[in-house]
This record gives sequence, C-alpha cells and structure tokens, in this order.
Amino acid sequence: MAARWCVTASRSPSASAPPVAEVGRRALPAAALALLVALLAAPAAVAAPPTARLGQTARIAKLGAAPPSQPLQLVLPLRADLTGLQRFALAVTTPGSPQYGQYEPIARLARRFGASAATRARALGYLRRVGATGVKLDATGLFADATLGTGLAERLFAAPLARFRAQDGSRFVQPAGEAATNVRIPAPLRGLVTAVVGLDTRPLAHAAAQPASAYYPANGTQSGCPQGAGTGGFTPNQYLTAYGYDPLQHAGVTGQGQRVALIEIDGFKASDLDTFASCFGLSVPAINSYGVGLSRLLAPGGESTLDLELLGAAAPGLKAIDVYETHADAASTLRALIAPLQSPGRKPQVVSVSLGLCEPLAYLAVGRRALSSVEDALAMGTASGVTFLDASGDSGSADCTAADGTPLDRLSVNYPASSWWVTGVGGTNVVLDRANRIAGQTVWNDAGLAPGSAGGGGSSILLNRPPYQKGTVAANHRGVPDVAMLADLAPGYAIYCSSPDCVPKGVSAWQTIGGTSAATPLLAGGFALVDQLLGASGREQLGLVNPLLYEAGRSNAAASFFDDVTVGSNDVGPFIGNGRPLGCCTAAPGYDEASGLGSVNLTQFAQLAVTTAPKIVHVSLSLPRHQRPLAARAVRATVSCTGPCRLAAYADVAIGRGRAFQVKSRPRSLGSAGRRTVAISFTGKELRRLRSARAHHQRIRAKIFGVILTGYGYVLRQTRGQTLTIGGL
Repeated sequence: MAARWCVTASRSPSASAPPVAEVGRRALPAAALALLVALLAAPAAVAAPPTARLGQTARIAKLGAAPPSQPLQLVLPLRADLTGLQRFALAVTTPGSPQYGQYEPIARLARRFGASAATRARALGYLRRVGATGVKLDATGLFADATLGTGLAERLFAAPLARFRAQDGSRFVQPAGEAATNVRIPAPLRGLVTAVVGLDTRPLAHAAAQPASAYYPANGTQSGCPQGAGTGGFTPNQYLTAYGYDPLQHAGVTGQGQRVALIEIDGFKASDLDTFASCFGLSVPAINSYGVGLSRLLAPGGESTLDLELLGAAAPGLKAIDVYETHADAASTLRALIAPLQSPGRKPQVVSVSLGLCEPLAYLAVGRRALSSVEDALAMGTASGVTFLDASGDSGSADCTAADGTPLDRLSVNYPASSWWVTGVGGTNVVLDRANRIAGQTVWNDAGLAPGSAGGGGSSILLNRPPYQKGTVAANHRGVPDVAMLADLAPGYAIYCSSPDCVPKGVSAWQTIGGTSAATPLLAGGFALVDQLLGASGREQLGLVNPLLYEAGRSNAAASFFDDVTVGSNDVGPFIGNGRPLGCCTAAPGYDEASGLGSVNLTQFAQLAVTTAPKIVHVSLSLPRHQRPLAARAVRATVSCTGPCRLAAYADVAIGRGRAFQVKSRPRSLGSAGRRTVAISFTGKELRRLRSARAHHQRIRAKIFGVILTGYGYVLRQTRGQTLTIGGL
C-alpha cells in the first residue's frame, strides 16, 4: 500500500485563511439568544405530514416513562485531531491553490483526520461491554453508531427519558425535564466522545417544498403532454432553457457517468417518475433506495417525488441516483447526511439535500460539539471531491417556524444550508419570454399568498464568514444563500405525484409545487452535467463549488455567469406575528442575502469550470532493464506525468513468503509534462537483510509503483505495480 512521503506542504492562497470557528464558540447575538429562549420556553417540536413544513413548537403531552427496552439509535461524535482538515478542504477547492482539485479518498482522510485508532478502540470497546448493539465506526472516522435500550441509555448518560405524544398523535422519546444536549458523558467515554445525539427522537428536520397555485399560470412557452402542461406550472423545456441547461443536453451532456445522492424523509413511486418522464420525453436514470436507520423504506410522498422528477429532468442520463431515506429526528438526519460517504463504490459527485433545521433549533437539538462534528464530516466529504447543496428554506429570513408552519418573527437561517461546505440554494420568481429566456426575476416572496412563504436567507448566528465570501459578504458571518433558482409557488413546477400524501380526494396527480426544495435538485442536476463535461475534458470534478461561484461573482464577467436579482425581499415580517418587517433581506445589485449571487447560467458556468479546473495528470511507469539493485543499493524506476506534477516511486519488497516492507524514492517536481528516473534506495539494514536472503537462496521480489503526490505528501494517483525479481543479482 502507498504511504505518505515526508515533504513540506506548499502554502496555498487559502492556507492563511482562518479555519472555521467551532460551531457556537462565540457568544450568540442578542436576537439569537432571544430566539433560543423562545424555543426553549415552547413545548417540543412535532412533525406534520412529510410534504408540509414540520412544526417546531407544537404542544405535546407527557405519557410517562419510556419503556426500558425501547431501542434508541445513537450517534456519538468522537474526539479527533482535525488540525488542518478545514484548511485542506479549502485548499483543494479554491481556484489558484497549488492543491486545487487534489481530492483524497474518504478512507485516507479518515486515517489522517478522524479519531485515532486508540480512541476508536476504547470508545467502541466500552459501548460493546456495556451491552450496546450495532456498534460501529462510520467511514469518516468521526462518529460511532450504537443502539441502546432506553433503560441502558438512562443509566449510561444520567438522562431520564419519557414518552410524549404530539397533537397529530405521533409519539417520541426525549429527556424529561432537561434538554437533550445536557446529558452526562460516562467517565470511560470522557475524552473519547464529545456528545450524544439520538436521546431525543422528535421529528425536527423539515422539507422545503410547498404546494403551488395554478391560478397564476406559467408564462413563456410550455411543452409536454396535455395533462402535464395543463397544470399551469413551469414545464422542463422552460426551466432547462431559462437556466442554460438546454445547450449542454443538446450536445449530449446529460449526466452520463455521474452519481447524485438525495437525502429524503419520505419515499416515492417509481410509476410516478415514469409517468412524468413519459409526458415530457425524458428518460429515468437508475434509482437505488437505501433506508438509514429504517426497518423498511418510507411511504411515498411529495418531497422525494419532486426531487427525483426535477433532478431527472436536469440530468436524465445520470449513472445512478441514490436515495437515502430516513426519519426526521436529529440522529437519523445526521446519519443520513454522511450516508453517501460510507461506501467508496457509491460515493456520489453531488449530494442534494432538501431539508434542514433553523440554526437555533439545530443548536438546541444536538449541541455545539455535535454540530462541529457535522461540519467536520461535511468538510471531509468536500475534501474528497463531493459537492453538497441544501435548500435555504421556505420561510424567508425567519427560518424557525411554529407548529402550523408559520415563521416565528425572529431572524434565522437554515442549517446545513449555512454550512461552509454546502451551497445554499435560495428562491426566485421568474418571468419568461416566449422563447423561455429569463425576462425578469424577483426574490421569491409569496408571504401574501401563503403567509410565511419566501426564499430562505440571512446571516448565520453559528458560523463565521468563510474565506470565499470575503470581499462579497459584508458581515463577519456566513451569508445565505449562495445562489437562487425558481421556487415561486405561483405557479411553481409541474410534477406528477399520485401518493396519498400528494393527492387529497378529488385532486389530480398532475399538480404544481414550489419551494427551495425544488430549486435545489434542479441545480444539483446542473452541477452533475458540469462534472460530466469536466471529466470528458480530462479535468477534476467540481467539489465545493462556492469558491468558484464567488470568484465568478467578483469578476468583470459576472453578468454572463449569473442573472442578478435586484428586486424584491424575503422579509416575511409584514405577514406574520405583529406585522412588522424583520429588517432582512432585500435584493440589490451583486450579492445579497435574499438571492445570493443570483441564478446560474449553467452553460456559461460550465465553460468557466472547464477553463478553471485543473487537468487530471496521469502517471505511468517503466523499469530500466539490466538492473543490479543490490550492487547499486537501489531500484531505478522511470516515472512519467502528463502535466505538472510531484512524482515519486515506491517498492513493496517481499522475501520468500514473508511480509513485504516498503522503500520509497525522493519526490521530484516537474513544471510540465515529462519523466524522471528516480532511485528507490535501500538503507544499510535493508541491504544486509536482502543480501542475507540471497545468500540463503530465498526469492526476493519487488513490486514497483509510480505515483503522483499531493502538495501535502499523500498519493494522488499511482500506476499498477510492476514486479521485479531481485534475488540472484
């Protein structure tokens, strides 16, 4: 196996940038504290049906103590030395950085940045000894999963657990009389585990999709079967033309070879997807469903159906869509967010998330340390080359909502849309001309039509401003969203959904729907098209797209990459609470927290990505003939690169059937394509061992590999091994 070369990493432009502040490290602003107090004072949250917004302050009734045998699926963030992870993730995703595009596999990142082997062994061993089942380490090395009965969990974490019933009849468990984040870590786990997530099984995460209105029919020119076009909603030909997808699709770029993952809290009917595709002349990509913490997949609903139909329209040629279905409680949502990173063979290019929590509720639900661990996991996924997107929410600049979905009159934004490592997608209202080109856009705000409905956006109370927003976002906090796409409820998107969740009695399965949940999978599909184009051009995939987006937004050519939204506001204050404006956020030229940088022109952005992304540099190896390794004290290897690289070679040397030991050459740097012959030198001790083996007529074989190294000294690419027989020379 390839080892790390001991080299000094070159500093990238982003290396001097401050790392992400630990979530919640600094004091929260007064307004945020007031919102936290309001949420703490309110009864626990309860979920509404999947396609409705999940309530966050619904009344509940205590039923009594939780049954001791009721299983709880817990996630325990592990203490890890994460020094450098955030810097590395920024370096490999920042244009101009020497490490730009040098992504590394999750397994290698987990060894480098995850919990130490000792921490893993001690934490998992203790959990197994006390009787936990299903104990395992996740692939990032940052979390331990374990299933405990409530009785064992109460004793272990000194947290009395009770059962509660919500107004809708749903039941859940949570600590009685104290917040779930105030549990005690048992002494054997202190210093190993930083938090416990899953003692509170309230459904919290909410989807960002809303029923739209056919009373405001789409403008532009529709196409498709009469039933689909007759909904009054925008049809695929319209939004694909408006956002610049059409030229790519007509050129054969439809997502071939790309994998997109969706995180969902409901299921779907395959027949609905077929009906939608047939109506609009589309194909349906291969779809795989995985239950995260489920005994069986979830019932069909509107959220997954919407996401799959919009994603399929944007990228009908995808290699696969992986749907990760889960419950809406904190532990399940956390586990689902990192589920796409668990299997190397299924790691996607893009992850689309259409759900989340307002930041204060996320803080209360899992605590600062667990949120920091989620940020680290997203950073690790970013460092491996994954693009994450999340809907910014449908409650304007007041993301925290009451039980009926009405926003609370306090400023807040959605997490994980506010993560450094996620592209937050806001909402717009679009006017198209007859050729389906954008004739005008405003910030999506239907609060007058459906109180509280508007594109999410504002300033984070948990996370500092990332380096890529410096010079664009004035505040010192993370600004949300990054970009915005069609999310308007009037008229919304045409979809087909026949599940009971979508179709009350007497309502057609052909209907319209809006929200940032629709905008997000549409953009995710667009980025998959860009990744296909990058691969065909021999270039690295997008990864975290935000640094490139903001670089484009600051350029003189910004107007070619984005349709700037300069009209409208996502302030829902006049339609909720006391009817007073909340004071955020209004569109303006350039970036704003109502619509981000504006909507993306995909064709123009794809061209920018192709000219910016580094070329994939390939490596090859040849072995000079007539070598005498023992006499020369080294094996010589010629390593070639197809572009600028830092190359080296290593050998796995085996004596007889014994375990191989590894020998490495010194790294060599090339400023352009070329080759170098390097010496894989033996130490004196290794030479004596090899000569002794030869004297005893033992077979000595070396398997030689040529490699390209990252600026941090890790193997980026390597050749297949070539075998050289050393014995007898």
